[in-house]
Amino acid sequence: MNRRALFSDESSEYRIPQEPEMNRPVTIRFRTAAGDVDHVFLIHNGIRLEMEKTFSYGLFDYYSLIIPLREERYYYYFEVVKEDEVCYYSKLGVTDQVRLERQFWILPGMKVPDWAKGAVFYQIFTDRFCNGDSGNDVEDDEYAYIGQHVKKIKDWYQPPSSMDVRNFYGGDLQGVMDKLDYLQQLGVEIIYLNPIFVSPSNHKYDTQDYDNVDPHLGKIEEDCDGVLPEDSSVIDNRQSAKYMCRVTSRKNLDASNALFARLTDEIHRRGMRLILDGVFNHCGSFNKWMDRERIYEGHEGYEPGAYVSAASPYRSFFRFQKDAWPYNSSYEGWWNHDTLPKLNYEESPQLKEYIMKIARKWVSPPYSVDGWRLDVAADLGRSEEYNHKFWKEFRRNVKQANSEALIMAEHYGSAASWLMGDEWDTVMNYDAFMEPVSWFLTGMEKHSDRYDEGLLNNADAFFQSMIWNMSAFHQSSLLTAMNELSNHDHSRFLTRTNRKVGRLGQLTPEDAQTDVNLGVFREAVMIQMTWPGAPTVYYGDEAGLCGFTDPDNRRTYPWGREDQELIEFHRNLIGIHKKNEALRTGSWKPLTAEYGIIAYGRFVGENILVTVVNNNSSEKTVQIPVWEVGVEDGSEMERLMMTNEQGYNIGKIYFEASDGMIQLQMEPYSSALLRKCVEL
Repeated sequence: MNRRALFSDESSEYRIPQEPEMNRPVTIRFRTAAGDVDHVFLIHNGIRLEMEKTFSYGLFDYYSLIIPLREERYYYYFEVVKEDEVCYYSKLGVTDQVRLERQFWILPGMKVPDWAKGAVFYQIFTDRFCNGDSGNDVEDDEYAYIGQHVKKIKDWYQPPSSMDVRNFYGGDLQGVMDKLDYLQQLGVEIIYLNPIFVSPSNHKYDTQDYDNVDPHLGKIEEDCDGVLPEDSSVIDNRQSAKYMCRVTSRKNLDASNALFARLTDEIHRRGMRLILDGVFNHCGSFNKWMDRERIYEGHEGYEPGAYVSAASPYRSFFRFQKDAWPYNSSYEGWWNHDTLPKLNYEESPQLKEYIMKIARKWVSPPYSVDGWRLDVAADLGRSEEYNHKFWKEFRRNVKQANSEALIMAEHYGSAASWLMGDEWDTVMNYDAFMEPVSWFLTGMEKHSDRYDEGLLNNADAFFQSMIWNMSAFHQSSLLTAMNELSNHDHSRFLTRTNRKVGRLGQLTPEDAQTDVNLGVFREAVMIQMTWPGAPTVYYGDEAGLCGFTDPDNRRTYPWGREDQELIEFHRNLIGIHKKNEALRTGSWKPLTAEYGIIAYGRFVGENILVTVVNNNSSEKTVQIPVWEVGVEDGSEMERLMMTNEQGYNIGKIYFEASDGMIQLQMEPYSSALLRKCVEL
């Protein structure tokens, strides 16, 4: 039996329809080498259902079975028989023994927005992207945060300091608006903004007001200088008063929300989408519900915060230590940070309903954002049982307000239990993308905290990790998973290529950008743009930005100092990704695994592409079994792009398949993307 010919997955060619409705039939398909096997069985709940050979095409036979669905989940795997030889096929591929833990499954009625499948995301940390309106900048000493005054950084190119949370560079929503031409020309389809709601920090993961865009990112039309108390003898009080006025002025909040609505309108007008960061696990100590800094206390229209009064209407929003004295001396903080009070949903139906209102508000007109990215989503409540209940209700609220909204969660580890069609749509893809790619290409952990030579160039470990972690996804969730090389929580991938272990304090900002390997970086982007999922560019990666982990990964976009060759490289590769349906929604199959070398195919119909990577420091000859993805002898494949340490090349070169193989000479630290030539 030719086991390497055996194939099935959950894509639209092997499950028809790919997202079946409840109580409707679905066709399951399985591929074998032509004339090679005697029987193929689909096994469901221990019952063997024989499949019928329905057609042959090229090198393969295709077996099919129509199964009736009900409302419950449907699990299955395959048994393949040739004479006395029997093997099994699950999401892990071919095995000699049944592997029930990674069966295929169907979730009747599950729908993930089609617009997000294989789409190109661009993540923006707003304060560091572009300053489009200097009139809304945070001022030096405007207020105090975590014991010290905030600071306006005058030099846009100054690297972040090790304690960066109080430093503001002035990036804002007008800056995003001003750069939409750039993003559209780059090929971006979806913009993901880190938090933009009122907050005293530059990262804004400590929400102060969920109902309003922060005027320091939006508009400050009422600057409040004339309304500060003249007799204030404590300068911090004057500063807090100015901050309070700026971020609670109805005029400023309305203007900021209106600017955001104009931004979403313009993004949608261009055929692009936008998703917001939802931080619902915790809020900030500045939040009016807590008011630990007592900036709302005594202001008209505000009830006392839970820190201000034990009788506060928001007391149940948080968990305070019982019988503590004084009443506000101890409350639960996220990871014990007292600036990040943990929200207490189980004991406050009022809080839960408020957050559901927020979930609906921002995906509805006039903002009509296209979805939520959910911060530390699995940790929201005090039990997994409650969390599942909460996110089911959250999904119902969001989808009722905007049925095409995407719900994406931050999550580490298997998310299978959350991706059952009634909670999250998908996740940020750490386990089945960022981590295996980083280990294979750089030997570095995603924070640059560790180097492991045993994982560097270990192709077998790379594919095993990828296959295992990808198999935990439903296909629709996998195709929309956010495939990032870098983000606001981890070191920049380009920095990881220098294999320097450490963070700011141990190492300098200059260390992050020395000895980097652009060849390895281009390999990584090649994988990113050809792997199943939604390739996500972290702002500035495409321009050559470096940085160790938080906060050094939050450097400003280097306007005027960009690596234009890298930007053009991204633009070209994004264009290839968008033009080939196989790279958006097609099947995936590993082809070659050697030390420092991987090759894999993406295919749907006659749109067949093969990616090859050589991460060795020397030239290698690579044999690729392209027959496994349907390239027959005599067929030609055209090279769409080649990358190396010096740059990239999009000149067309043609290769003819012979004996099922194509042979490539791969330069050191290089990659290549091939596509089967199709007669028109």
